[in-house]
Amino acid sequence: MFASIARALFGTANDRALKSYQRRVPAINALEPQVQALDDAALAAKTPEFRERLARGETLDALLPEAFAVCREASKRVLGMRHFDVQLIGGMVLHDGKIAEMRTGEGKTLVATLAVYLSALAGKGVHVVTVNDYLASRDADQMGKLYEFLGLSVGVVVPNMPEDERRAAYRADITYGTNNEFGFDYLRDNMKYRVEDMVQRPFHHAIVDEVDSILIDEARTPLIISGPAEDSSDLYRAVDEVMVALVADPEAYEKDEKFRSVILTEKGAEQVEELLRGAGVLHEGGLYDSNNVAVIHHVQQSLRAHTLFTRDVDYIVRGGKVVIIDEFTGRMMEGRRYSDGLHQALEAKEHVEVQQENQTLASITFQNYFRMYPRLSGMTGTAMTEADEFADIYKLDVIEIPTNLPVARKDDDDEVYLTAREKYEAVANLIKDISKTSGQPVLVGTTSIEKSEYLSSLLRQHGIKHNVLNARFHELEAEIVAQAGAPGAITIATNMAGRGTDIKLGGNVDMLIHQRLAGIEDPQDYARSEQELRETVARDHDIVRKAGGLYVIGTERHESRRIDNQLRGRAGRQGDPGNSRFFISLEDDLMRIFGTDRMGNMLQKLGLKEGEAIVHPWINKALERAQKKVEARNFDMRKNTLKYDDVMNDQRKEVYAQRREYMAAEDVSPIITEMREDVIHDMVARRIPEKSFPEQWLKDELAQDVQTTLNLTLPIAEWAKEDGVDGTVVAERIEQAAAQSQASRAANFGPSVMRYVEKQVLLTTFDAVWKEHLLALDQLRQGIGLRAYGQKDPLNEFKHEAFELFHAMLDHLRVRVTSTMARVEMAPPPIDNPFAGVAEIHSDPEVPGLENEPGPGLMPDATGRQPDPSMAAPIGGAAVMPDDPSSWGEVSRNSPCPCGSGKKYKHCHGRLV
Repeated sequence: MFASIARALFGTANDRALKSYQRRVPAINALEPQVQALDDAALAAKTPEFRERLARGETLDALLPEAFAVCREASKRVLGMRHFDVQLIGGMVLHDGKIAEMRTGEGKTLVATLAVYLSALAGKGVHVVTVNDYLASRDADQMGKLYEFLGLSVGVVVPNMPEDERRAAYRADITYGTNNEFGFDYLRDNMKYRVEDMVQRPFHHAIVDEVDSILIDEARTPLIISGPAEDSSDLYRAVDEVMVALVADPEAYEKDEKFRSVILTEKGAEQVEELLRGAGVLHEGGLYDSNNVAVIHHVQQSLRAHTLFTRDVDYIVRGGKVVIIDEFTGRMMEGRRYSDGLHQALEAKEHVEVQQENQTLASITFQNYFRMYPRLSGMTGTAMTEADEFADIYKLDVIEIPTNLPVARKDDDDEVYLTAREKYEAVANLIKDISKTSGQPVLVGTTSIEKSEYLSSLLRQHGIKHNVLNARFHELEAEIVAQAGAPGAITIATNMAGRGTDIKLGGNVDMLIHQRLAGIEDPQDYARSEQELRETVARDHDIVRKAGGLYVIGTERHESRRIDNQLRGRAGRQGDPGNSRFFISLEDDLMRIFGTDRMGNMLQKLGLKEGEAIVHPWINKALERAQKKVEARNFDMRKNTLKYDDVMNDQRKEVYAQRREYMAAEDVSPIITEMREDVIHDMVARRIPEKSFPEQWLKDELAQDVQTTLNLTLPIAEWAKEDGVDGTVVAERIEQAAAQSQASRAANFGPSVMRYVEKQVLLTTFDAVWKEHLLALDQLRQGIGLRAYGQKDPLNEFKHEAFELFHAMLDHLRVRVTSTMARVEMAPPPIDNPFAGVAEIHSDPEVPGLENEPGPGLMPDATGRQPDPSMAAPIGGAAVMPDDPSSWGEVSRNSPCPCGSGKKYKHCHGRLV
C-alpha cells in the first residue's frame, strides 16, 4: 500500500527518468531555426567542428543538444523524416547507456541515428547490432545516407566478406552487423598470428537493436569456433537404430518437458544393453562401465534427439542438412550446430549425412561478449518484463518511452478451449468472418512450422487465400511482412520477434515500388507508375483504417510474455486502430507443462465444455502467472550458466591479453628463455629434493627428463660425484647447456628467421594447449553437478578445479614450447635458396610438441568460412614469411598465396605475365 501511495505522489522511477530527459528537449528544439538556416555544406561542416571541440576537451554530453539538432535536420533533408520529441528522448536514453523500450512502429531505427551520430564523433567506432544480415545491410544502406551526408564513414559486416573488406568495415566510424558476426570476428581475431591481420578495433560503444532477443533469448547459446574431432558417424547411426526400437516403449525412459531432460529407466538401460550387444556396439561390460563412457554419451544424445527434439519445431531438414530453428524468432540458424554430439544424433535420426564431430577452439557467450563494451545500450519494443535481468546481468536500466500518439488498439481477453482442434477451428472461423465482413488485414501468430502449416491447411479447406511465413519461406520474409497490412491480406507467421519490417496499413509503398517497378527503365514510365502505386496504397490505407486496422490473432501463448507482446504490438502502430486476441487450449505446451491443476479445476467450475470457449480476465491473470514462473526459471538457468561461464571468461580474457602481447612483441626470445628456465627449475626440483644427498637424487630420471624436454644428453650422474654440487648448480649447468644449444641453433637460422620461428612456436603452442584446456573445462563442467550429492557447492568446486587446470595448462605450455624449440632445425634448403625454411624434428615420437597439432587457421570456423591463410601455422613444415617471397619455396599453383591475400597463388604472385 505504501509503495502505491509513493508512486501516486512521486511517480515511478521511469516517470522521474523521463522528466529529466524531457527537460533537455526544449534546448534541442530551440536550435532548430538556427540549424535550418544552414546550407548543406555548412550543416555537414558541423561534424569536424564537433570533433575539434571534443579534441579541446569538451564532452559528448555537452555537445548533445547541438549534435541532435544537426542530426535531425540532416534526417529531414536526406531521409525525409523528422525526429519526434519522444524520439529525441529515446536517443538520449541510448546515449546514456540504457535500454529504450519503444512500441512497434515508433521508429527505433531512426532513434538510433541520434545516439550513433553523437557517439561516432569520438572517432572510436560505434557498432550497431541487428538480429539478421538483411536488417544490417538495409539499415546500413538507408541510414548510411544520413551519416555520409554528415561526413561519417559507414561499414557493414556480413558473412563471407574478404578480410580486407571486413577490416575496412571495422575501421569505419559506424559499423553495422549481426551479433553473430561481431562475436565470431572477436574470436577469430584472437586466433590470428599477426596484429595487422586482426579486423576489430578496441571496443567503444554498441547499440543493440531488438536487445531482448539478443541479450536474453540468445544468451544461453555460446558462439563456438570449432575444428574436426575424431569421426564417430558409424557409431551414431548404430545407436540411432537401437534408439528407434527403444523409444517405442514409453516405460524405457522418463521425460521431463519442463526442464527439457530425459533419462533411461532401469528397464530401458537393460533393453539398450541387449540391443547394443545385438548390434555389435557393446562388446564387453555393462552400459555404465568405465570403458563404455563414449557409448553411453552417444546413447544419451540419441535419446534426447528422439524424445525432446521435434522436426519442423526445433529444426528442419533442408538440402540434406539439419538446420536449427530459433525458438524465439522462428528463423533458420544457418551455420549453427548443436554441440556435444547432439547435432550428429539428429542427423542420424533424420538419415542425412552425419557430419564429423567438432572440438571447441574458441567460444564466448553473448553475455560476456557484450559486457566487454565500455558503453552498451539497446532498444526494443518489449524489455520491461526482463528489466531485472538486464539490471542484474548487464547493469542496464530500462526506460519506457511514451508513444508519439496514443495507442488505439483494442486487446480482447483470451479465449480458452478444451482441445487444440477446437481452438484452430475457432481461429479459422474468426478469420473467415473478418474476411467476409470487415475486410481487415489479419496477422496470425503461431509457435512452430508444424502448427502454421496445420492452420494453413484449415484455411485452404475454407477457401481462404493467405500467405505463410515460417522458416521454410525465410527468403520471402520482408515482402510478406511488408504487405501484411493490405486490405483483406491474411498472413500466418511463425513468431514475430525481431522481424524488423513494419506492417503498415494499406501496404508498404517503398517495398511495392522495389518489387513492381524494378524492370522499368524509362524515367517517365517509372515516375507515373510510382505515383499510381502511392495513390493506391494511400487509398488502401484509408480503407483499412475504416475497417478497424490490423487484426492480430495469437494461436498460443508463448513461454515469454515478451513474444506475445511483440506479436500484439504489430497492430496499433503510430496511433492506428487495431485488434488483438489470443486463442488457447488446455493441450498447449504452456498450459500442459506449466499450468497448475488449479487452473484446470477453475475452468471446469466456469463450465468449459467441448466446442465452447471460456473468456474471462481470471484466465489472463492465471496465464500471466504461469508465464512469470517460466521466465523466472529461464532467468535462473541463464544466471547459473553465466556463473560458470564467468570462470572461463576470466581465463579467456587473461589468455587473449597474453596472446596479444606475444603478437605485438617484436622479439619473444626473453619470454621463451624465461619459460625454459622455469621448466629446468621445476624439472630439477622434482628429481633433486631440497637439502638431499647425491645418493638420494633421481639422477637417471633427471637425465631422461633433460633428453626428453631439452633434446640434450648431459652427464648428470657424473656431476653428482663432484664436491659442492647441489640442485642449484645442476640447474645452472643445465640452463647453460640449453642456452648454448639454443644460441647455436639461432646462429644457423639467422636473427630474423629465429625471431619469426620463436613467435610462431609460442603462438601455435599457446593455441594448442588452450584448445585442450577448453575441452578439459567442458568435461569438468558436465560432471561437476554430481558434487552436490557430496554436500559440496558445484560452483565453488568448479572454480577451484578450473583454477588448478589453468595453472596446469600454463605449466604444459612452458614444457611444450621448450621441447619444441629444442628440436627446431633448418630444413634441407633448395640449392638456389639456402634459407628456404625450418622443420620441427622429433627424435622421440612421445615428446610433447606441435606434431599433429593443426594450427587454428586450418580449422573451419563456425560460419563455415574458409580459413584465412595468414592464420595458418608454418611450424612442422617450411617457415613462410609473408613479406619475403624468397622464403616461400615451391608453392602449388592452386594453393593459397603465402602473402596472405586470400587469392590462389596462380592469381596472385604466381600469375603468369
